[in-house]
Amino acid sequence: MMAKNNFCTGLMYTHSSWSDYWEGTWERNNQNIGTVTTNMYAVMGNYGVTNSFDVIFGLPYVTTNASAGTLIGQKGFQDLSLWLKWKSLVKKVNRATYSAYLLGGGSVPVSNYVIDYQPLSIGLGSRTLSGRLILDYQQGHYFMTGSGTYTYRGNVTIDRTSYYTTQLILSNQVEMPDVASYELRTGYRSDWLIAEAILTGMKTLGGFDIRRNDMPFPSNEMNNMTLGVNAKYTTPWVSGLSITGGGNYVLAGRNVGQSTTFNIGVFYIIDFSKKVKATTSNPEIDQK
Repeated sequence: MMAKNNFCTGLMYTHSSWSDYWEGTWERNNQNIGTVTTNMYAVMGNYGVTNSFDVIFGLPYVTTNASAGTLIGQKGFQDLSLWLKWKSLVKKVNRATYSAYLLGGGSVPVSNYVIDYQPLSIGLGSRTLSGRLILDYQQGHYFMTGSGTYTYRGNVTIDRTSYYTTQLILSNQVEMPDVASYELRTGYRSDWLIAEAILTGMKTLGGFDIRRNDMPFPSNEMNNMTLGVNAKYTTPWVSGLSITGGGNYVLAGRNVGQSTTFNIGVFYIIDFSKKVKATTSNPEIDQK
């Protein structure tokens, strides 16, 4: 959580690439696209309204590219996200601290990017609403964190009047399935360093498989499980400056690429709190 009237902002760069992917449950590659690479440059911010209530935003600029074939990579601003975070419970038992957090948020596309151009589209183009519960346990410098998220996704409009899922649909409206996800984290946490291992799972609540030798579609079922590491170092020489970095690998999936991802970020905390300066009164000056 941010302290009251503190604002943490920064930039993060993420690089992801894959050549193998799952077409339904069949893992394969496709020489017509080669290796698909995605780069994301995101500006993020977190403002402490109170010591237990934060407002968080993020806006990524995304580029995509395929190393083979004729598909042209895309680029542009993707979706603006906004979250509210509330520290609802903190309880200390012996030497352990138990905490609970509730989050609610959503996202909306900020540019008119092409949705029906998977896997090189920069996003899925859906307006979303999400709710998340985070539970945290810490004893000394050791911690464990678990979270679960449910995301509602609105329908999207594509640039054609008919398409095929498991049946022919004569419409340009695509019904997007909702998504459930979980995340487990464990590792070392101190005032200066966080180092953690992360297991993440995502399941689309509906959708259908990519048809054999066909392109992916926005409303496909997209499931994955990833394993990764993450670290955050707060520098002692510049107050409020921190550096983050990490990576993950997709262990298993359905209708997704088996991607390897790396990220690095730089963040800085700005203190907007009002500071009352103590003043001393000089009697002689007051009399004059």
